[in-house]
Amino acid sequence: MSQALPEPVLAATPKALDLDACRELMRGGSKSFFAASKLLPNRLRPPAIALYAYCRLADDAIDLVQDATLAMQDLQQRLDAIYEGRPGAQQADRALAHVVHHYGIPRGLLDALLDGFLWDSQGRRYETLADVEAYGARVAGTVGAMMSIIMGAATDTAIARASEMGVAMQLTNIARDVGEDARNGRLYIPRAWFREIGMDADAWLAKPVFDARIASFTQRLLLRADVLYRRGEFGLAELPWDCRPAIQAARLVYAEIGKQLEREGLNSVDQRTVVSTRRKLALIARAASVAVKAPAMPAVAISPVPAIAFLVDVVTRDRRPVTDNKPWTVPKRSFDQRVEWMVDLFGRLERRERANR
Repeated sequence: MSQALPEPVLAATPKALDLDACRELMRGGSKSFFAASKLLPNRLRPPAIALYAYCRLADDAIDLVQDATLAMQDLQQRLDAIYEGRPGAQQADRALAHVVHHYGIPRGLLDALLDGFLWDSQGRRYETLADVEAYGARVAGTVGAMMSIIMGAATDTAIARASEMGVAMQLTNIARDVGEDARNGRLYIPRAWFREIGMDADAWLAKPVFDARIASFTQRLLLRADVLYRRGEFGLAELPWDCRPAIQAARLVYAEIGKQLEREGLNSVDQRTVVSTRRKLALIARAASVAVKAPAMPAVAISPVPAIAFLVDVVTRDRRPVTDNKPWTVPKRSFDQRVEWMVDLFGRLERRERANR
């Protein structure tokens, strides 16, 4: 069962300095997410930023050290303290403690997230697409599940669709970053696909070059991502109406990365695909329509894909009932104001990127 947090240990609201530190981390290191978070309703932006800040710090804590096992042990001990309601001095830990306490996030989701980070550090080999999706379930499906809980949608259907959406986004990331990952000694294309055509995966990894074979692998990843995006979109109806535009915007922008990659000939070895600011804004405008009408659920129930089934089980089994439903206090801003802010932010980011070229 999930661990309840002692009520007297945590203050009623997170400290402003802890949240400010999380915002600065996301503003400096995860610009795309920081921008997307601004489309969330006001009440959900602080916990979303706190969650993503912790995820980023945990990933770095395992990925940027020599002994990943020791780093993992440290993170597990920190999670113990967080779930005991006694987080340490790290500002991201203190902010996360409020998230898991306030929304009843099961510990198993964060344990799975850390496992995925450890797989990266250990250089895990992915033989099949199912193996790749199992990795995606841990590093991205978990985040989708936790965000769904934060948004107040914790049914089996909501968790399954959110987790599948996360895996779809991770497959898109993998397709976009084939060359970058290979140059860092990492291969997320299933090794079985190489064997199917008599190609040596390790030889290619040692000297990654783009050709029609790699293009076909990239296309297969994107086709699978499209299937999961469509499944994930069915979960929008489970979300509160004011959360739907942000999630649909993220879904459309990520899917557009795949479409742009296709337009560029599926070459993600020699270049990194980027969606233009103008196109992002057009997709965000389209996403606003789901606030009124989300895609109808299919008549027949959709079973979770195997890779994420365990996440649904974790939430069903271990989620702690939420007794404190008061939102974190944040300034009010209408959806139109959030979109205007996004337009300005994307413009500033694009100008900064051009200046750094």
